[in-house]
Amino acid sequence: MSLVRVHNFSISLDGFGTGEGLSRDAPFGHAGERLHEWMFTTRFWHEMTGRPGGTGGVDDAFAQQFTPGIGAEIMGAGKFGPPGWHGDPEWKGWWGPDPPFHTPTFVLTHHPRPSIEMEGGTTFHFLDASPAEALAAAREAAGDQDVRIGGGPTVIRDFLADGLVDRMHVVVAPILLGRGVRLWDGLEGIEKDYALEAASSPSGVTHMTLTRTGI
Repeated sequence: MSLVRVHNFSISLDGFGTGEGLSRDAPFGHAGERLHEWMFTTRFWHEMTGRPGGTGGVDDAFAQQFTPGIGAEIMGAGKFGPPGWHGDPEWKGWWGPDPPFHTPTFVLTHHPRPSIEMEGGTTFHFLDASPAEALAAAREAAGDQDVRIGGGPTVIRDFLADGLVDRMHVVVAPILLGRGVRLWDGLEGIEKDYALEAASSPSGVTHMTLTRTGI
């Protein structure tokens, strides 16, 4: 069976995966871009944004694992758009006409709408479904490839709580946010189900990988 993976998901030292006050002008609220600064200089990010160059090293090596082997993505409503996006029939996500997913992408929302086919192979499907139901749909779309849980923190936490995540890459950024949405709340003891490895980077972040025991 295909694996369920999380990649390049950044949290603060105090465990927040996004800040407070999300809006169209502030996708991560008061956190701004600070959670993801480690990625912006990498070769991976330069390639994704159509620019030459970029750095190698530890950060790039982890970031590059984002795409290979992924056949579908699941994301929450808060990743697809700012609060209230479901009231705008023209909203098609943050990423322009060619989103970076290039797979079927399932958006969990209480306000389903018809699917949207974008350039580059991304098609957004909107589901009001449980994690298990969404995963079944994503696995069917992914074929023999893996499914990526793209965030935000609430969606990842729900999939972890239901025991549905096989491999997870979390990047701990050296900042304190103090408020927002935390990743680990309610998941006490979950580490017993995973083998944990950590690698520090000269950029100041720590890359943590959790792999479900037995896979």
